[in-house]
Amino acid sequence: MTLAIGVLALQGAFAEHIQLLRRAVAEASVSAPLQGSTAESIGFEFVEVRTPGELARCAALIIPGGESTSIALIAERTGLLEPLRDFVKVQRKPVWGTCAGLILLAESANKTKATGQDLIGGLDVRVHRNYFGRQVESFEADLDLPFLGEDAGTFHSVFIRAPVVEKVLSASLPVDHTEDMVTAPARKATAAPVEILARLPGRARALRDRSTTAEDLGEDGDIVAVRQGNVFGTAFHPELTDDARIHAWWLQQVVNSTVI
Repeated sequence: MTLAIGVLALQGAFAEHIQLLRRAVAEASVSAPLQGSTAESIGFEFVEVRTPGELARCAALIIPGGESTSIALIAERTGLLEPLRDFVKVQRKPVWGTCAGLILLAESANKTKATGQDLIGGLDVRVHRNYFGRQVESFEADLDLPFLGEDAGTFHSVFIRAPVVEKVLSASLPVDHTEDMVTAPARKATAAPVEILARLPGRARALRDRSTTAEDLGEDGDIVAVRQGNVFGTAFHPELTDDARIHAWWLQQVVNSTVI
């Protein structure tokens, strides 16, 4: 069996994601969850997605880091924005967004530009764009990611003018709007809860001076990875490292949810 995995290739670090996806397949064993004592090996085709037709071929999708406003604008102009919303929020296919991708997959975002920000949605969270730009533009952190396994150790990653998840939204509570906040159009709702998968550790250090820590800035514990049903989001850039473990984990989640 072969699964087509798309990477949205309108702007940003899409080539880096494809490189790490290929490395993940080479380094890890990804198998189909079949009953019995044997498992079927899965093949993958990685697709650069720029058109609705290319998106329709895909069983899953990555939305890369980059500039979220530019990605949304290009998607709207090329007729991809509504198919993306359908892919994520109606078909409920597996999707992973990194940094700008996390912003686009949020149901609500603040600190947007004066011209606004189109969102795809899918994650019932509110994100704060360019959160670390308040103090320093970039951080590096050794993250504790229990979903990779008990003995996985830490994952070294970089946050480049990254967002954070500042609030988990509730369907039972009204959205508190501000002038610089935007929301995604409503689509088919999900009953899946939002899972917090990682927080920024206080020991994370600013890349600019290598000494200022997240704890110094009061940013210790900010939410930087979440999952809700078919949608996974990270504020950081695994694709800018040489560590393919998250990509391998995500491919296995795709297989688990796709292959019956």
